[in-house]
Amino acid sequence: MATRVVDAEKIDLGAPAAERDIGRGLEHYFVESGVFRRVLAGETTVILGNRGAGKSAIFQMLARRSRAAGHKVIELSPDDYSYEMLAESMAKEKAGSWAKQGSYAAAWKYMLYVQVMKEICTKQFRSKNASEAAIRKYVRDHHHHPGMGKMWTLISYLKRLEGIKIGNIEGSLKMRELEKLYKVDELRPLLPHLREALKDQRVIVIIDELDKGWDASEDARAFISGLFQAAVALNQLSPNLRTYISLRQELYENTPTLYEDAQKYRDLVESVSWNEAGLQSLIARRIRHSLPRLADASDEECWSLLFNGSLSYRRSNSFTYMVDRTLHRPREMILFCAQALQQAGETGVALPLDYATIAAAESDYSHGRTHDVAAEQRFQYPDILSVFEVFRGRADTLDREDLEWLVMEILAGEVSVRPAARAWMEGYDEMALIEVLWRVGFLRAQTVGAVRAGRRSGSSYVAYHESPALDLRNVRRFQIHPMFRAHLGLKEARGSSTTGA
Repeated sequence: MATRVVDAEKIDLGAPAAERDIGRGLEHYFVESGVFRRVLAGETTVILGNRGAGKSAIFQMLARRSRAAGHKVIELSPDDYSYEMLAESMAKEKAGSWAKQGSYAAAWKYMLYVQVMKEICTKQFRSKNASEAAIRKYVRDHHHHPGMGKMWTLISYLKRLEGIKIGNIEGSLKMRELEKLYKVDELRPLLPHLREALKDQRVIVIIDELDKGWDASEDARAFISGLFQAAVALNQLSPNLRTYISLRQELYENTPTLYEDAQKYRDLVESVSWNEAGLQSLIARRIRHSLPRLADASDEECWSLLFNGSLSYRRSNSFTYMVDRTLHRPREMILFCAQALQQAGETGVALPLDYATIAAAESDYSHGRTHDVAAEQRFQYPDILSVFEVFRGRADTLDREDLEWLVMEILAGEVSVRPAARAWMEGYDEMALIEVLWRVGFLRAQTVGAVRAGRRSGSSYVAYHESPALDLRNVRRFQIHPMFRAHLGLKEARGSSTTGA
């Protein structure tokens, strides 16, 4: 490939967040993974993943492809159904224990059915089909008010349940009324009509970003697991009706009833994950979109246009250096590369970039990602950032004995952490806290054999997302993930390299 000088400021890698990128070129450089193809085919309807893993990108492309095929698409944004809004409107769990999973499942089912029926009624030309006429009449008679938004429909149904459960109603009458509401009896006569109306049209419901206002309470868990139950029920009505949900991995793992329900429908649930080759391909596609003359260039050639293949620092491979400072999430890789290009543009450095420019960008990148990871864990592990800070200025690699000793000092109160962090560590032993730091991505574990061989970078250290089944009891040496290194001012242990190999 002939080389040509390119101005760093002329390269646009797109927005890290899919919702801001759909109009900038996402459809051109989107990576069609196996997960996406199964979602598009309707085989996978629940996708799991951490923030920045690409869940929203999959749903954005699903919506675009579905509309292009002539299907109706209902997209529910966080403002349409945020738990934060609902929590302000409803009685708390302790006020009568009304807000259980069954209540939320019924309310979600009611709201989703109503939205689907409304969508069917939006045809430009009215059909003479009797089923569509029955649906149109119900919507006109019960849901015609313009102020009745999606969240209003959900809350109003929950209010009906709340009123009966908490209200002073005679026992047998209360049970009969509750049973009708739980079974969504109001809509039962319309379901055959809805099934008939769906024979000649496909409706897609997409529910993304469920964590707004999430507080890990019993109500919040019921809110999520109730939606899962409702989505499964809707998807059984007709092959032409598909409800899709994305969930953050943390929410899924910490909602026991949801996890138990999902095991019954394991074939419908899939996690989004990325390997190193996939991340390089993702960046290469964005480079090709920004520089069309590279249309036929390989992924490696595209990368080499932006970054020197071998860095001046320890002769490290530039891609290995940068991907090792991510948790293998697309948003991180895009952000790190974009910050390096921005740094080059501000300082007038020519492409391809060497270590000095990458390291200058890494400082802000590391700071931002450290705080982002802590924020992701704010409900399960509040103020875990103060635990990260205990490692500031220390060596980046620790023998098991040294790590256990430091963790023991944290648990014993000999090292200061914030009160909120102290609260969730109550009753923890050293192994439990090490496990938490491993699972959130802060620690990597040294391993050998098949796990190491599977890593393109060849590092002897793996993170949780690379080997979640790894038994930490057999690990003798740990490393603080390089993503946190610049922010915490960590020192390289003697004899280590930038990748911990």
